[in-house]
Amino acid sequence: QGRILEKTGLCSQITFGRYVRQGRKLGLDPKLFIQDLQFNKVPVRVYQPKATSDGPRRGILFFHGGGWVFGSLDTYEKVCRYLSRESDSVVVSVQYRLAPEHKYPAAYEDCLSATQHFLQHLQHYAVDPARVTVCGDSAGGNLAAAVSQTLAGRSDLPRLRAQILIYPGLQALDFNLPSYQQNRGVPLLFRERAAFFALLYLNGDALHMQEVLEGSHIPPDMRLKYRKWVSPDNIPEEFKVRGVKPLRPTDFIAEVYETVKRFCEPNLCPLLAEDSVVHQLPESFILTCEYDVLRDDGLLYKKRLEDNGVPVTWYHLEDGFHGIISLYDYCGVSFPSGKRGLDSVVNFLKSL
Repeated sequence: QGRILEKTGLCSQITFGRYVRQGRKLGLDPKLFIQDLQFNKVPVRVYQPKATSDGPRRGILFFHGGGWVFGSLDTYEKVCRYLSRESDSVVVSVQYRLAPEHKYPAAYEDCLSATQHFLQHLQHYAVDPARVTVCGDSAGGNLAAAVSQTLAGRSDLPRLRAQILIYPGLQALDFNLPSYQQNRGVPLLFRERAAFFALLYLNGDALHMQEVLEGSHIPPDMRLKYRKWVSPDNIPEEFKVRGVKPLRPTDFIAEVYETVKRFCEPNLCPLLAEDSVVHQLPESFILTCEYDVLRDDGLLYKKRLEDNGVPVTWYHLEDGFHGIISLYDYCGVSFPSGKRGLDSVVNFLKSL
């Protein structure tokens, strides 16, 4: 496996990408007590406000983005400090295992495991059991949605208060939804890269990427079954004004489906969960960006939640692009809409 990756230059590509995204080491934070721990053998970083509090605080489990391939505790240090300080909450940032070295369901299992541990030890961190939220951006939003679904039916743990999904990727059936067509070449996430990351997470390689992009990886009967949830028809018209054309479905290729059939598992693609699960989900916050291939994943999930009676707060950045939250203050360059997006998350947290 490693050798194949090395041959394609993939290993060096990923190593370089991880190096570039490392994030600078930050100094001490006068307002926060920060420590690195392990929850069920999963590395985490816990941020606790130093100020005294009237009662137990909110708890936030944060799963970072990076296509399941990149990202670390350090990369999201600024974001997590900001969330902890501004919302006066205890934040647990989770360092899940990354693909391609660790394939699905490793990342999901790590996030679930760390969340369960935290829910069982809330009193140790002076966290209110009625106010624990899972939160993530991009691939982290995917993991937050999957963990939230898994815990929805559990009666042995405190029920999650909310889920916060920041431009999440929630399905791998259709890479030709309107937002995929409109924003195929918009940084920081190109259409090809979205399929590439999903395949790396699933299989540890990106074979059959072309077939997956074209849509020949899903059998016609399944496509029909999921059409009620994954379809341009469920996207509000105002999001289709920028060039979108209906595409002719490509021929189904059975051997490709054999290699990617786990794309139909809700732990990997939460948009495909049954209604019986979706209607048990906690109050939700979804942030979408206009110039983002994943915009429609968020819009489709918003509709599914609302159809199932789950309260949704939706925040749309008209001028936003994928990854903007982590750029709210990046090496001296700041994107005002990134800060607006982050503040919308803080405001939602404060309302809980």
